[in-house]
Amino acid sequence: MSRPVFVSVLLVLLSALVYRGLQPPPPRICGSPGGPPVTAPRIVLRDGRHLAYKEHGVPKDAARHKIIFVHGFGSCRHEALIVTRTPPEIIDELGVYVVSFDKPGYGESDPDPKRTMKSLALDIEELGDRLGLGERFYVAGFSMGGQSVWGCLKYIPHRLAGAVLIAPVINFWWPGFPTNLSIQAFSQQPLSDQWALRVAHHAPWLNYWWNTQKWFAPSSVFAGRPRLSRQDVELLPKLVRERQQSYRAEVKQQGEMESICRDMMIGFGKWEFDPMELENPFPNEEWRSVHLWQGDEDTLVPTSLQRHIIGKLPWIRYHEIPGAGHMFPIADGMSESIVRSLLSDH
Repeated sequence: MSRPVFVSVLLVLLSALVYRGLQPPPPRICGSPGGPPVTAPRIVLRDGRHLAYKEHGVPKDAARHKIIFVHGFGSCRHEALIVTRTPPEIIDELGVYVVSFDKPGYGESDPDPKRTMKSLALDIEELGDRLGLGERFYVAGFSMGGQSVWGCLKYIPHRLAGAVLIAPVINFWWPGFPTNLSIQAFSQQPLSDQWALRVAHHAPWLNYWWNTQKWFAPSSVFAGRPRLSRQDVELLPKLVRERQQSYRAEVKQQGEMESICRDMMIGFGKWEFDPMELENPFPNEEWRSVHLWQGDEDTLVPTSLQRHIIGKLPWIRYHEIPGAGHMFPIADGMSESIVRSLLSDH
């Protein structure tokens, strides 16, 4: 074999090895041969995918208020924080029914490699229709699930009775941010997170490899070692214990690519819209409202950027909690306050 031919063959082999190393393993679909079992109720969506859900609160037919809850990063349908942390007697008093669901690729919901902010909003709309929640329902989302609420405000505002974003994760590349403000907030993130977020935004095809390789530090949140506030240090161990005892194994059982990696790629990727350009979905219906809750010591979501968003969208009712970190919804009394504020005008 001549030298040029040998080099060409070697380059092809090396390229194949690199390509193979960058490819995530295929997801282990729930209910497929060798895959995890199906234990949750599920609906079949418009494209044939299954969406797993869990019902909480008062019976649906007796409820005065119906809420769809969207979980955060590395979570699942079992963590419907606004209802699981609210005393049952309060839920009964308010007549609240909540349905939480596994986002595509999480828990027992089928992956959606084509997932976008719009497709997830349409999944939520279809879940409401399949469960008979009526013409309008509330949406609530925590952390990365809060981003999904932005999608609902953009794509299905006509289906909403109200909405609440709880410590919603921010995309540093939203064009509505002044450059100096977003750069300052970005520079305050851990260095490993800065690189992981750049990869998720600029080279999403590298996202899985970047966060699973062993050469250098991945995203701290992906690795389960996020920087925590003082309050989070006190609150998080309780949630971690509950998760480990009951449903931790479910969260990523179909694989990390279509669950947490897909969340990162969408959450920090190139959005189809800028939340700061949204219009009030209820301009002539003052009894309906949108709320945003944020801790002023949140180390994961910069409060400075959240305040800027609110300045651009004065129709959102802003609740900033002094001394609170990212996990403030699990503090005593907070979930009740969030639910009561959402329903206070109805």
